[in-house]
Amino acid sequence: MSALNEKKTCSERMENFRHFVWNPETKLFMGRTLINWVWISLYYLAFYVVMSGLFALSIYSLMRTVNPYEPDYQDQLKSPGVTLRPDVYGDRGLQIYYNVSDNKTWGGLVTTLRTFLTAYTPAAQRPNINCTSNTYFIQDTFDGPNKTKLSCKFTSDMLQNCSGITDPTFGFPEGKPCFIIKMNRIIKFLPGNGTAPRVDCTYVGDEARQLEVDYYPVNGTFNLHYFPYYGKKSQPSYSNPLVAVKFLNITRNVELRIVCKIIGAGITFDNVHDPYEGKVEFKLKIED
Repeated sequence: MSALNEKKTCSERMENFRHFVWNPETKLFMGRTLINWVWISLYYLAFYVVMSGLFALSIYSLMRTVNPYEPDYQDQLKSPGVTLRPDVYGDRGLQIYYNVSDNKTWGGLVTTLRTFLTAYTPAAQRPNINCTSNTYFIQDTFDGPNKTKLSCKFTSDMLQNCSGITDPTFGFPEGKPCFIIKMNRIIKFLPGNGTAPRVDCTYVGDEARQLEVDYYPVNGTFNLHYFPYYGKKSQPSYSNPLVAVKFLNITRNVELRIVCKIIGAGITFDNVHDPYEGKVEFKLKIED
């Protein structure tokens, strides 16, 4: 009993540990013979090889069932969301406030538009083709390079007075700003039922009040030849069509609520659970 309670010195403990690691009398390494360690190592090697093989086989089988060009399962979104550029979010949604006489208040908005439109320069759109028809661009084959589908060009000059070419400030210092409306992508979505969907901007809660705007392209339509969208792998160079809205009669020094809706068959804008489905609502205040 006293032997059990006897305290061992540090050197004795180290000696015991060395003896456990290698016992020269029994030729045991950490309590096992060499052949035992060989069998244990082979067992675990075989075990992990089999487990890795089963995992790789399951992943391979799963990937064989996945369509690389189109998701097998998509969410419940049947109508596209709508976004606005420039997008300045405040505490309660989109809020664009600026002073026409202070370029520090609108310089960042102009920079946002310029940056956004860099993807729509002629150089950026070079991989795409010129489309002239006003019908859906249905593609049953992969006629593009590297087994892809073709995409139609959309260049910033199509936005005319809101392209940033003739007016690099997009009308902000004149109090007649340009905003860009973009409809989000949905694979194989055919909007409009054969008629090009269009943008319509009005005052919130006062549709009868006249809101004087210019739309670019003409009539604020999204040409049908940009639809359907076949997915990023099928159309790697695809660019969303845009509609620019230039506001001409904005009352100064008053906060205004404006909503821009996409009008077209198959596009809804009355979903209370998604405020950006089929429309985008924002607050605009121009000070002088």
